[in-house]
Amino acid sequence: MTIPTTPPIPTRSLGTTGPRVSALGLGCMAMSSAYAEADRTEAIATIHAALEAGVTLLDTGDFYTMGHNEMLIGEALRAAPAARREQALTSVKFGALRGADGAWNGYDGRPAAVKNFAAYSLQRLGVDHIDVYRIARVDPDVPIEETVGAIAELVEQGYVRHIGLSEAGADTIRRAAAVAPIADVQLEYSLITRGIEDRILPATRELGISVTAYGVLSRGLISGHFAADRQLGASDYRTYSPRFQGDNLQHNLGLVEQLRKLAEQKGVTVAQLATAWVLSRGEDIVPLIGARTPERLTESLGALDVVLDAADLAAIEAAVPADSALGERYPAAAMAHLDSEH
Repeated sequence: MTIPTTPPIPTRSLGTTGPRVSALGLGCMAMSSAYAEADRTEAIATIHAALEAGVTLLDTGDFYTMGHNEMLIGEALRAAPAARREQALTSVKFGALRGADGAWNGYDGRPAAVKNFAAYSLQRLGVDHIDVYRIARVDPDVPIEETVGAIAELVEQGYVRHIGLSEAGADTIRRAAAVAPIADVQLEYSLITRGIEDRILPATRELGISVTAYGVLSRGLISGHFAADRQLGASDYRTYSPRFQGDNLQHNLGLVEQLRKLAEQKGVTVAQLATAWVLSRGEDIVPLIGARTPERLTESLGALDVVLDAADLAAIEAAVPADSALGERYPAAAMAHLDSEH
């Protein structure tokens, strides 16, 4: 499936030391049953459509359904035309420990573990290097200097091109950057998740580090497509997400309806308006879109054509003020692992 883009997708740099990538990256987690049963054929078609449209950044984690997502991307890349395959840049998170039953068992940032995780990711992806490599959550038992130092060794050996971080706080980012160049930090950032603006974003900008923003639609909550009566499967992450529970959900969907009014005035969808807002926050921010079908991909790419002036931005932030959403972005146990929240 070919998705026309006119003009071609613009690019942004991942920090002062990283590669240039498409202004929107493709987050592939949802293609491996994070929210609902995934369709492998449709997922591969979406990756191919993204590459054809000019999307270059593919984001994954080695723990997304225990390696399934990496193998899916590897399969898609092998089947893609050579020119498209060569333009693809892989961003990989590692470190999460999983049980055979899918349980989460903490994080491992020891140097030996870093190199072990990388070896398996290279094999599953079918590539000879990973473009950006990052620990998914800071391991509280291992100094970040040791974890980043191990990735730096992989860079020296040619197995990794650039170093990233994920959900790291400002102090940790500074410590990591003192060890080796950091291209970007992956952080949740959306209209209803704006905590990085206080300390983290000023730190990354001071250090010349970009932000790859995930959760720009808050896992579909502010996409304009989520309904209060939607039935979620037992394996769907949102079943346990505080923002999708009871009164929290009703309140949050009320915010979406305010956003919908503005979207309709501009002749765009809610998802496009919400994504365009993240794009407007700076050239150093690269939103990751979580499309898992070609149709949703087409909608998300439409955000690149949305122009927001000062009046638009003021109206959006009046409709959905910072801290207006109810409920934490993760359950309490997962929040405890977020260095970015400490």
